[in-house]
Amino acid sequence: MRADNQTKMTKTQLYTFLGLTLIVLASACNRSANGIDEEPLVKINETVLSRGMVYQAIPNSLSPEDSAVFAQDYINRWIRSELLMSKAELNLTPEEKDVDNLLEEYRRSLIIHQYQQKLLDQKYSPLITGSEIKKYYNQMEDNFKLSEPIIKGVFVIVPQSAPNIEELKELYRSEDSEDLVELEAYCFQNAKKYEVFLDHWLTMDEINKRLPEPINRTERYIKNNTYYHTSDSLNQYFLSIREFHLANELAPLEFVEEKIKAILLNKKRLEFIKQLETDLYEEALKNKNIKFY
Repeated sequence: MRADNQTKMTKTQLYTFLGLTLIVLASACNRSANGIDEEPLVKINETVLSRGMVYQAIPNSLSPEDSAVFAQDYINRWIRSELLMSKAELNLTPEEKDVDNLLEEYRRSLIIHQYQQKLLDQKYSPLITGSEIKKYYNQMEDNFKLSEPIIKGVFVIVPQSAPNIEELKELYRSEDSEDLVELEAYCFQNAKKYEVFLDHWLTMDEINKRLPEPINRTERYIKNNTYYHTSDSLNQYFLSIREFHLANELAPLEFVEEKIKAILLNKKRLEFIKQLETDLYEEALKNKNIKFY
């Protein structure tokens, strides 16, 4: 009950705070001089949240309306955090509350990470060649088996009222480059969605999500059919399947190229950091900065 009452008081006091904040912003007065910074908003036991603390937490880029929402959320989070902290202080043993070692270890980890990142930014120039990608792909083929079918093709959605549907049926099936140009012109005028993905792969799950109903027995369908046409009360859907790979087949290199690049980049970063540690160790030994007892 006490926490609920404090929350209600906070919401009431918030409007006063916001009004004062807007006045301060408009008049560009010195907040410390008129005491606004030090005025309390909430007090839990002996801990006080002042107007100035909330004011400083609000990002400068926010509108007055968004500032109000941010301030209310900040105050509510502060209350909940302080109540939890008070209970923790009462119910934990001195040993359980002794977190100095944890804090020091966390501080060390953060500082080391910052230094490593700074060196990576300054000295590390990631370059992954096509030959490296292909070599990794060939060595790790078992890691690149497809979990679902993928296709290349053409996908079109047009409203039921679209003109010349028979012409569209011919164009989306054609592999002639001139017909693709005509298809693009038609879709520019009439389509709700038009995608020619002949130069990259899409999963059948991505296609099925765009259809009113997913294609049943997907793998069997794409093995035995080149075209798919369906409709609902609003639209007609056309899919032309030009190439496909089935689940458990080796994924084409182009489909997993970015994934391999990310793996190799991370591997090189780790190697760079490991070499850094080795160089620092050897330098310290050389300069006799390490003494073994």
